[in-house]
Amino acid sequence: MLNIYLGDMKEAVYHPPTYFDNMYEDEWITNPLSVEMIFDVDKSKVVGAHLIESPVLGPISPKDLSGGVKTLMLMAFDENDRVFNASVCGDNCAKWILQIAENKDLTINLRHIMDFGEGKFEAKVLNTNQIVHNMQEFLAIAGEYV
Repeated sequence: MLNIYLGDMKEAVYHPPTYFDNMYEDEWITNPLSVEMIFDVDKSKVVGAHLIESPVLGPISPKDLSGGVKTLMLMAFDENDRVFNASVCGDNCAKWILQIAENKDLTINLRHIMDFGEGKFEAKVLNTNQIVHNMQEFLAIAGEYV
C-alpha cells in the first residue's frame, strides 16, 4: 500500500540521492527491477554493479544516476523503513512508485503534486487518513497541503 504524507515532514530523508550515494549496495544496481527502472527513467543500460552506459554521459557509476532513480531504488531496497522525499523524482517515476507499493507498504513524502496518471491506483493520504483511487481524488486533498 502506498502511503503519502504531503508537505514538510521532518523525519523524511530530504535529499535521498545523497543518502543513496553513501548507503546503496552493489546488488541493488543489478537487481532486475533496478535494471528496468534505470533503463526507463534514465534511458541507461546497466552493464554491471559499477558501470552503467548512459546515452548522454557515456560510461557512468551508480553515483551518477538521476536523483529519481536513486530514490526509487531506496524505496525498493532500503530495509530501514525510512521515508524518502519523493519530490526529487519526476512524474516519470510515479508508475514505479505505484509498482513498488504493490509489493510492500511504502510511505513517501511529497512536497509537490505528483502526477500518478489517468489510471486507477490506491494510496492513503496520511495528512487526512483518506484513501484515494485516482488523480481527481488525490488532487482534491493534495491542493490543501502543497
